[in-house]
Amino acid sequence: MIESLKTLGLTEGEVKVYSAILNLGTATINKIHEKTGLERRTIYDVINKLIEKGFVSYTLQDKRKVYQCSPPNKLFEEARKRQEELKEFEKQIPEIEKIFRSKKPEIKAETFRGEEGIKAVWEDMLNSNAVYWIGSGRYVPKMFPIFFIHWNKRRIKKKVKWFNLLRHEMRKEIEIMPLEYIKFLPKEFSGNPTVTAIYGNKVAQFLFGDFLFVFLIESKELAENYKRYFNYLWKLAKK
Repeated sequence: MIESLKTLGLTEGEVKVYSAILNLGTATINKIHEKTGLERRTIYDVINKLIEKGFVSYTLQDKRKVYQCSPPNKLFEEARKRQEELKEFEKQIPEIEKIFRSKKPEIKAETFRGEEGIKAVWEDMLNSNAVYWIGSGRYVPKMFPIFFIHWNKRRIKKKVKWFNLLRHEMRKEIEIMPLEYIKFLPKEFSGNPTVTAIYGNKVAQFLFGDFLFVFLIESKELAENYKRYFNYLWKLAKK
């Protein structure tokens, strides 16, 4: 519950200190230090920020500052303020989108790394009508099964078709999914765990090795050429 304070813009340190004071009721620097394990200098800096934000106040007892949390309605006010700011920002998104599209280059190349990078490209695929795979080995369903289950439900709901040129060895374990059409590549195409996906005006090159990597190019001409390459292989491939 306390971790959700981060949504109000509090840092990790601010959350720890606020939580310590909240649970102690009233606290001195020494008590906060014992509770959080943070350095005293860090605690002083964090408390000053919490005081500036109105989340913490203090009183003097025997010439020492004793800290306490402000009433919770301050948190409610901050949450409401952020909601209003977010609504105002949402009004600006169409204008940002307009500027983005006007400045967008004809050819755009991006690289994505790691699990989140892979997932980001897969999320982007849901904006297309169909995805054409070359060399698929069901890598994402195997590596990220929970993500894939939820993602595939959304794909089916959006009626995004899959045209899948699978690796030869997948014949032994394949299970055709809804809106999926499959064929198998010759043995010669099996090798390193690399996969090509064509969707919309984009071509994604996936590497599922020791390092997860995606190279994504957005180019209408390139996507059309890769689709021709796919269609050629599709005609040659076996069911």
